[in-house]
Amino acid sequence: MSADYEKPIGPWVRRVKEHGEGVIKKLTRDELVACVMHVDERIIAINKPGDIPCHPSKDGPWSSLSGAVREHFGDAAAHLIFRLDRETSGVVVYARDPRTARRLQMAAQNRKYDKAYFAILCGELREAVAVDQPLGPDYDCPVAIKNKVVRAGQGQSARTRFEPLQCSGGFTFARVITETGRKHQIRAHAQWLGHPLVGDKIYGPDARLFLEFIETGWTPKLAGRLLMARQALHCAEIDLRAAGVDYVFRAPPAADMLEFCRERGFDCSK
Repeated sequence: MSADYEKPIGPWVRRVKEHGEGVIKKLTRDELVACVMHVDERIIAINKPGDIPCHPSKDGPWSSLSGAVREHFGDAAAHLIFRLDRETSGVVVYARDPRTARRLQMAAQNRKYDKAYFAILCGELREAVAVDQPLGPDYDCPVAIKNKVVRAGQGQSARTRFEPLQCSGGFTFARVITETGRKHQIRAHAQWLGHPLVGDKIYGPDARLFLEFIETGWTPKLAGRLLMARQALHCAEIDLRAAGVDYVFRAPPAADMLEFCRERGFDCSK
């Protein structure tokens, strides 16, 4: 079935396509070097900050992770294999040669890898839950990139498992396992569960906060609604062994997520 199952004929609401933030963040060479987890002749693994996009932008090579990687390592053809949203931190993998790139791209297409995240959810999720709900475009939302859970037989299949590790003060620190790789999958499924990610400007309390953020930047008003300056999502592990590549990359929770948890009584030593 076409993904345009509920696409309106018109009139159309205002829909913003670009994830633009006014002030452009640029990595320095020292910041990039500090983020490097692994490098050899085949693969580069980076622990990405939560305030930089993966894909190259018009604002120069150091305004994106991919641009900075290519500038620093001199690999004009460095292949981004597993991308993350701009505001998601954690493990990002690049292949440095065409053969490794083909192998990992096929692995990504055929889901021959394992991937796990850390997330901070609003509300206290007391038991593990597996969400098996298809996703498709949210045509009612003014933010064009937003997805939502749709009816069975529509959209794309998506499966996510949420495993609570700690609960405190109305929040949950969770490990999240993805069995499929759909756009915004964790964020859309978390919203559907009624436990959206802390700091999520699109899938949180009101998607119009994203539009406000684009126009005004980060403000005390937004801080009061969202609690964190970015969505509390971190790619903690990518295991490539199922792809025939003997690598497992792990990144500990990001500092801003740990700080949020400490402030709310979580035991971050566990």
